[in-house]
Amino acid sequence: MSGSSASIGVAEKLQGLNGLFAIHKRKGPTSADVLNLLKTKLLEEAGIKQHRKKRKKQVLKMGHGGTLDSAASGVLVVGIGKGTKMLSGMLSGSKKYTTVGEFGKATDTFDAIGMVTEEQSYDHITKDDLERTLKKYTGSIMQTPPLYSALKQNGQRLSCLMKKGEAVESKPARPVMVYDLSVQDYSPPHFTLNIECGGGFYVRSLVNDLGKELSSCAHVKELIRTKQGPFTLYEHALQEEKWTIDEVVKAIENCTQLVPSEGGCKKLKTEISEQEKEVD
Repeated sequence: MSGSSASIGVAEKLQGLNGLFAIHKRKGPTSADVLNLLKTKLLEEAGIKQHRKKRKKQVLKMGHGGTLDSAASGVLVVGIGKGTKMLSGMLSGSKKYTTVGEFGKATDTFDAIGMVTEEQSYDHITKDDLERTLKKYTGSIMQTPPLYSALKQNGQRLSCLMKKGEAVESKPARPVMVYDLSVQDYSPPHFTLNIECGGGFYVRSLVNDLGKELSSCAHVKELIRTKQGPFTLYEHALQEEKWTIDEVVKAIENCTQLVPSEGGCKKLKTEISEQEKEVD
């Protein structure tokens, strides 16, 4: 087979892919940045040129099933081809996180990348106090999203408006579901939580609220999404060095038993509002 014929074959294989798979998002870049990097790697391997100005005619259709903050890492579910139609199930489905919080300091973003806005003592907080307080945040609860988020005001992300120094209105509290919440470790001022929640839940808001509830303040120091829907970090998420066409093909094939067919998935789709498009 000639080089050109082989290239055409690889390109056809890539453009014929349809389904869901998971990748590992590292700490630092945004979810959109990670998706663009993945797409670029696959297109370059296939020898397909990207036409950035022609957004309406995408060479390769891809999307992700729920934003992870730039400071967070972990499972990011990706849809490719017709698989993008199945992503709404990932947005509304359950997710698992492990987070490290820090008592005594609050930040404007509720995580470690923000500016410290408040400092309080935390010596009075015991592990028992923390565990008792967690019970108040389990089940169906009302939660106010952080100002630094992908939620929108007049068509623009709140986080972008905040960075520009523009006035931003706090979004009202909304119902979210917490299926499980437990303390993995408590080494003051740090504490590690395991969380299983539904769509629209913000771990940053939870940690901020816990600090206030315990007569102190707190922020997220580290956040890892360990599971999204049926996809787990250690079993299914492709590391960056495995972002190749063959590895994606294998991942889609291995994951076909984890998710319903496209037809079944359409019946399971939930209407996802703009408020639910960023979690964490």
